[in-house]
Amino acid sequence: MVAEIITAMASRGRRGGAPAREDEPRHDERTEQQAPAPQGPVLPPPPSLDYGVFMQGLVQAMQTQAHTQAALQAQLEAQIGLDGAYERCTAGKS
Repeated sequence: MVAEIITAMASRGRRGGAPAREDEPRHDERTEQQAPAPQGPVLPPPPSLDYGVFMQGLVQAMQTQAHTQAALQAQLEAQIGLDGAYERCTAGKS
């Protein structure tokens, strides 16, 4: 069944299923999908990458981010504690 459908689609040769008319020029659909030529200077390829060094840097960056986040969280909790203490001290004073 599937092979029959594929054969029928291939024999039609066009998207949409309609066969090409004789007076209609045929063109290759692959040419429609070509990327435009690059504009501007052509850059040299990037230098080779040592993935071990890359992974070490990535791990270090993630550890730094975790430490920074923990410090900011502690600072925020301390600030919330101070705000609560301030509100308790000033409650009832007007």
